[in-house]
Amino acid sequence: MGTYLVTGSSGFIGAKVSEQLLSAGHTVVGVDNMNDAYDLRLKEYRLNRLKDFKNYNFQEIDICDFPALEGVFKKVGGFDAVINLAARAGVRQSVEDPWLYLQTNTTGTLNLLELCKRHAVPKFLLASTSSIYGQNAPMPTPETASSDYPLQPYSASKKGAEAMCHAYHYLNGLDVSIVRYFTVYGPAGRPDMVMFRFAQWISEEKPLMVNGDGEQTRGFTYVDDIARGTIQALKPVGYEVINLGGHETISINQLIVHMEELLGKKAKIEYHPFHPADMLANCADVTKARQLLGWEPRVELKEGIQNLVSWYLEQRDWVKQVITR
Repeated sequence: MGTYLVTGSSGFIGAKVSEQLLSAGHTVVGVDNMNDAYDLRLKEYRLNRLKDFKNYNFQEIDICDFPALEGVFKKVGGFDAVINLAARAGVRQSVEDPWLYLQTNTTGTLNLLELCKRHAVPKFLLASTSSIYGQNAPMPTPETASSDYPLQPYSASKKGAEAMCHAYHYLNGLDVSIVRYFTVYGPAGRPDMVMFRFAQWISEEKPLMVNGDGEQTRGFTYVDDIARGTIQALKPVGYEVINLGGHETISINQLIVHMEELLGKKAKIEYHPFHPADMLANCADVTKARQLLGWEPRVELKEGIQNLVSWYLEQRDWVKQVITR
């Protein structure tokens, strides 16, 4: 069994990756600064579930705090891999405070890479984003598509983190997997993401805000599939960038209709101007993940949305109070 450092372990994807590793018998040291980027009740919910595992060790630390991070490396004595899922996420919010995104997503990654070098950690995995492909990517998008024209500080900060990973691979021989996620959803997801917001807004009969005409599309990917692919990407690869994405796309308008049917209520839709930081479409080409990792998405979109809605209704007493944007 291995010992893994998972940063952002109380986050949406980080908690699921940690859960899958722990369930397989591995030891996980989870690092999270428990910031207030979104309603903390969701992070606390995920963290409390992880604390049920005896082989989980939680440290409330910011990856921008190099001395505190180094203390964890020294105390544990060695990791089989560092899985960096800590990030400031959100394309729109990054426009408001780009410095914070650069600090966490790029400098935080640098801190972890340097500690891998100093403590001889053999494997580093970085969670990146489909946003890095910009506005004019081919559909479905392969890893060879240009990532040179990010549209927001969020994706630009991830581009910087990716470049830093390559430098440490080149100079130090660090084995690196970069996984680019395509619109992840599922139970206990981020409340600033469309799936959570729509479930709450329709269920609680709040105004449902749509930016643009609602015809923009997304290739949604279920969180369990994403976590499984992330763990599979821990295999030795040298240096690789790998898409992890769903095999089905849906427009925002179609998603609203589907959720209305599941919740038995009509949405009170308010259309607003299209946000310039948003992308019109995304859809992953996962040929590389299939060939290199033996991975492909398993959870159909219909099943995944049903799981999310069922979770929302089960947890409704407190989830209906969660602040959405």
